[in-house]
Amino acid sequence: MRVLARTSEAGRQNRSRRVTGTDVRKEAEDSGPSGYAAARLRLLTEETRSGPPRRAALAELTDDWLTRLFASGAEGLRGASLVAVGGYGRGELSPRSDLDLLLLHDGSDPKAVAALADRLWYPVWDLGLALDHSVRTPAEARKTAGEDLKVQLGLLDARHIAGDLGLTAGLRTAVLADWRNQAPKRLPELQELCAERGERQGELQYLLEPDLKEARGGLRDATALRAVAASWLADAPREGLADARRRLLDVRDALHLATGRATDRLALQEQDQVAAELGLLDADTLLRQVYEAARVISYASDVTWREVGRVLRSRAVRPRLRAMLGGGKPTAERSPLAEGVVEQDGEVVLARAARPERDPVLPLRAAAAAAQAGLPLSLHAVRRLAATVRPVPTPWPAEAREQLVTLLGSGRPTVEVWEALEAEGLITRLLPDWERVRCRPQRNAVHLWTVDRHLIETAVRASEFTRRVSRPDLLLVAALLHDIGKGWPGDHCVAGEIIAKDVTARIGFDRQDVAVVATLVRHHLLLVDTATRRDLEDPATLRSVAEAVGSQSTLELLHALTEADALATGPAAWSAWRGSLVADLVQRVSAVLAGDAPDDPEEAAPTAEQERLALEAVATGSPVLALRAQTEQPAGQEPSGAPEPLGVELLIAVPDQPGVLPAVAGVLAMHRLTVRTAELRSLYLPDGVDGSVLLLDWRVAAEYGSLPQAARLRADLVRALDGSLDIAGRLAERDAAYPRRRGVIAPPPRVSVHPAASRLATVIEVRSQDAPGLLFRIGRALEDANVRVRSAHVSTLGANAVDAFYVTGPEGAPLPGDEAESVARKLEETLRG
Repeated sequence: MRVLARTSEAGRQNRSRRVTGTDVRKEAEDSGPSGYAAARLRLLTEETRSGPPRRAALAELTDDWLTRLFASGAEGLRGASLVAVGGYGRGELSPRSDLDLLLLHDGSDPKAVAALADRLWYPVWDLGLALDHSVRTPAEARKTAGEDLKVQLGLLDARHIAGDLGLTAGLRTAVLADWRNQAPKRLPELQELCAERGERQGELQYLLEPDLKEARGGLRDATALRAVAASWLADAPREGLADARRRLLDVRDALHLATGRATDRLALQEQDQVAAELGLLDADTLLRQVYEAARVISYASDVTWREVGRVLRSRAVRPRLRAMLGGGKPTAERSPLAEGVVEQDGEVVLARAARPERDPVLPLRAAAAAAQAGLPLSLHAVRRLAATVRPVPTPWPAEAREQLVTLLGSGRPTVEVWEALEAEGLITRLLPDWERVRCRPQRNAVHLWTVDRHLIETAVRASEFTRRVSRPDLLLVAALLHDIGKGWPGDHCVAGEIIAKDVTARIGFDRQDVAVVATLVRHHLLLVDTATRRDLEDPATLRSVAEAVGSQSTLELLHALTEADALATGPAAWSAWRGSLVADLVQRVSAVLAGDAPDDPEEAAPTAEQERLALEAVATGSPVLALRAQTEQPAGQEPSGAPEPLGVELLIAVPDQPGVLPAVAGVLAMHRLTVRTAELRSLYLPDGVDGSVLLLDWRVAAEYGSLPQAARLRADLVRALDGSLDIAGRLAERDAAYPRRRGVIAPPPRVSVHPAASRLATVIEVRSQDAPGLLFRIGRALEDANVRVRSAHVSTLGANAVDAFYVTGPEGAPLPGDEAESVARKLEETLRG
């Protein structure tokens, strides 16, 4: 029998009547197990009760039912009790939670206990409830707990349900005593268990599809903090911890109700429904609340495990120190780091003479000192600062600005120090605009982090490039602010420029510096977008970038910011190839800024290999291919051994004819090759050679598996060009045989015209969800529109494709404005279909 199912709309409308706990328990008592099932379902579908009250009511209802089962099966049996452990022991039953039960007995009547177990477990299974059960004596339970840390953690929350109360109380007392006695040994084991789980599941506060229980900062970590507190060895910061844990439990309840399944993973396709179940505005609001809760738990875990380590170290060292000091109490050494800031016992604390209420720069000075020393900020120090420090004057004094730059330029330690300040609200007091990006999700598979963490990661990356620029302070501040506009509607670059001007003026930069940072924020995507989507041989491209940047020094800063931003985004956002494109663009724009105006491009002379392929294509009247492996070191990694092959350069020479672009793209899609870059141009042949040749210089990589042989590609390309190979049909058959599962509905494609991007061609940009055969469909649509593709610049970022096509009319001239817009609209309709 299925106890929990999706609630129909009619059922939802009937949930408004208030049902008391007494009504539910009476219904369960009247009808036995089936009554319990009905009462359980009624409780779960009641709109007026949710959160902790519903979890507690569900636990109480289950307790009553199990108590009756125990009483009916334990007649005449003494020395036995039924104990709830784990989440059920804490009285926190989510709609699809397991029932964690221990049947405890004194060992005097094993047969009767076995019969009682059957009377307990089978009704639970019959109702379709998940059950984690065990039958043990107190000695067996303690022995198992001593061997299995997870069992011991579950027993720490043991709660009596029915039977011999003294038996349960004795076990609980013994288990707690064992835990406290064994804490110096078991807590490091628990910490290692948490770290391994976090490494495996990721950080809850940054995942688009987080596991609410297993990910770092999830419910498992909250339970681990309870266990640390029960050891009496250390305790977690309590402010906000209970609310964070309650929020994650509420989300898990809504997830169970929305899906009808016992799941802890908040999948993308279920987030809107879960948000609606909780009465939230949208899925982003839901994720932000989940991230905020996870951040509280993660920070509490960091502080708690540091305290555990400090206590354990002091226990190991204290006897030797006391002996050396003649039995006196040792005092911790304090080493000065900055004015009002000292190091003590591996943490940064405030000096005894520090007066935060008189020193508004102290939080930034302490943070910068901690990051420079690679040490954590003491929880007590941060809380004292948050409670007593006065606001920094506006504009900031020079020392405050310098300390902020020092903090941002400290590299990886900046992250932990920044998180400590943020946990106590100091960041939003220093930078009020930070509130809009704090814990803000980024629904893009390319991004690894939330917006705020991405900004800090960018500053960390930028700190590696401070020797490349003449104004490292402006680079670091721009890195911190480059995506600050994502908290506002509209283009985040435009919004960010406005915010950056205000923030940099408030923190004390002069007008010229404010203008530079604003330019960096406004155009932080300019270089990578231009390098990967525009023709760098076109003078109009270079002039437009030069005009946007304005000066050599700003170009230098923008180059470093571009690389730092991409490296902080994720592995898919940067590579040695993309870096080389950006560097080439920077070099060309630098020449323009130096006064070396670019001339209209001349047709590039073919290389020896290109000329050989072209002559062979003319002689044979068919395509000729050449494959050459490309290698590069993954971006952001130190060279280690031989570079990995990341794809091949594909050179194709084809006698000039219609349909070349869709034919080549279609053949590559059939062979599961993804296109990274694509260039198509006519090639001038030596005097005395008749005919015209199209040269395609593409860079491709295998979607999976090995690369196909050039002979196979050539054979299929010949058939595609003569019409004997139905590429569209083959791709459709493959899609029908192996449909791609889509968890979310992708935004519709968008096609736009950029008339000022080139004087030699019309630039049509396509932004769409990446899919097999996408370039084939685009090429065929452009061929149908009777336009020629001069070159294509293909860029794939995660699941998103951003492709730019330089097209002309049949005579080689740019398209008139109306015709270009018409081609773009037809292409967009094709991709939407």
